[in-house]
Amino acid sequence: MDRPNIPLNALRAFEVAARQGSFTRAAIELRDTQAAVSHQLIALEELLGTSLFHRTPKGLVLTDEGTALHPILTQSFDRIGNVLDRFLDGRYQETLNVGVVTTFATGYLIERLPDFQQKHPGVNLRLFTNNNRVDIAKEGLDIAIRFGEGLRPGLQATPLLTTPLTPLCSPDIGASLKTPQDLTKHILFRSYRSDEWELWFQNASTPCPKITGSVFDSSVAMADMVEAGLGIALLPYGMFKRRISEGRLVRPFPNEITTGKYWLTHLKSKPTTAATTLFKSWLLSELSEHVA
Repeated sequence: MDRPNIPLNALRAFEVAARQGSFTRAAIELRDTQAAVSHQLIALEELLGTSLFHRTPKGLVLTDEGTALHPILTQSFDRIGNVLDRFLDGRYQETLNVGVVTTFATGYLIERLPDFQQKHPGVNLRLFTNNNRVDIAKEGLDIAIRFGEGLRPGLQATPLLTTPLTPLCSPDIGASLKTPQDLTKHILFRSYRSDEWELWFQNASTPCPKITGSVFDSSVAMADMVEAGLGIALLPYGMFKRRISEGRLVRPFPNEITTGKYWLTHLKSKPTTAATTLFKSWLLSELSEHVA
């Protein structure tokens, strides 16, 4: 049926009557007369060429055809109602739940969020930081920014930013490092990706020592330990530019390795909302300026 010919008022009357099980109660909810509701339903049945109700002394009972139609209408009207509820003060409001690996949140995203909120005041952004191990569906997230090597089953992924890893340390330790071999004299912190130091020493053409430093699931936590002078860590230096510019961390060697990139991910099975589209477009635009 073409959209201009869809009998919206009659369909609404049917949905309410089916839910209430009575023309009388449907009329009360619709603020109309029982006769008007009955007339609309008779006209709908004539249009469809089938009966939608059995009229019984105990009330209305759906026919097979009515049973097939009713849940579709209920879901559709609920969705329309949910969208209309988001218009507050004449402006569309939508909540967006975003999961972000902590390093990206503190090193890039948080300081830029005021710009997003100024441009899109209708989006109520809720930010949840994590250690890169996050279940989007289980945690009720609309999207998640995570670090890795690429796609995961069931997820749509958009590449955001590549941030190579390089050793970072405190200025005092940095002053003592002349060659990559000097790193072996200090505690080398590790992430849960166990091969990073091996790859870096290979890139620096230096034998890799046995790495025995503590293992962290957060680059931010490692950076805090490093800043305190307690060791050295392989970190995405692009996410710690502020600490480097402030002299709190130093980069003793130019050698770097790339083990992955940041991705914007969301469930393929979940419909894309207006807020998701706005956030994605804004973030990609910000990143294009950042890279440029």
